[in-house]
Amino acid sequence: DGTMTPTELIRLCVDRGLKVISISDHDTTNGLPETFAAAKLYPDLTVIPGIELSTDVPGGEIHVLGYFVDHNDSELQKVLQTFRDGREGRAEGMVKRLGEMDVNISWERVKEIAGDASIGRPHIAQALVEAGYVEYPKDAFDKFIGREGPAYVERMKLTPEDAIKLLLHHGAVPVMAHPTYSESKSDRDEVGSLTETLAGLKEAGLVGMEVYYGDYTLEQIGYLKELADKFDLIPCGGSDYHASGNPNEPEPGMAGPPLSTVVALRAAKDRM
Repeated sequence: DGTMTPTELIRLCVDRGLKVISISDHDTTNGLPETFAAAKLYPDLTVIPGIELSTDVPGGEIHVLGYFVDHNDSELQKVLQTFRDGREGRAEGMVKRLGEMDVNISWERVKEIAGDASIGRPHIAQALVEAGYVEYPKDAFDKFIGREGPAYVERMKLTPEDAIKLLLHHGAVPVMAHPTYSESKSDRDEVGSLTETLAGLKEAGLVGMEVYYGDYTLEQIGYLKELADKFDLIPCGGSDYHASGNPNEPEPGMAGPPLSTVVALRAAKDRM
């Protein structure tokens, strides 16, 4: 769900000297065949197939990563297609609302930007940048399409517990993405306690949580590592790079977990 193709992203990761990566688009695995094809040129690079599911909780949202997802699983693809259909309808609704505000972007252009990815707000944000309505994609969220924005449209609801169970059922290792994001984007108190949230998700089958992420400070990393240890969760991480054009966006190689995380994730997969 970024602006680079999988082939371009593979080249960038190799140039940065990375040895193990995962590409995890929102609600789709359509980019994985190209990813693996591109990675064949670089035998020293290991690619872990991934996916990221968007889920809702009262007052906010939680994203759940699925590592070692099988993109050839036809039953899983049927479920993902329903998610993508919901995302597309929601995105088209946002474009319509923007038009009603005399903020005019082309739905066709949004689809072009998305390409094979599952259409979402980042693609609308990019179209708004291109059309000159905002300077950076993050400004589009702040001004128009964020949770409190005038063009925001609710999406089809999926709970994080259901996402975890779905991933486990299809042989993927579920990991909570960017936990502090879930806290900071909450508009009520329900997502305010990571301890309570993690307790419930662990019971549902959560295996890991992101500890090393983007621009996390050492203090945040320490806090999250303590929580991961408390709930016996694998401390994962990554840059969450989208090539969005936002200033100071963390790039591949700037954030990531130790190699022991990869070993632990593989062991978790082997136990399934």
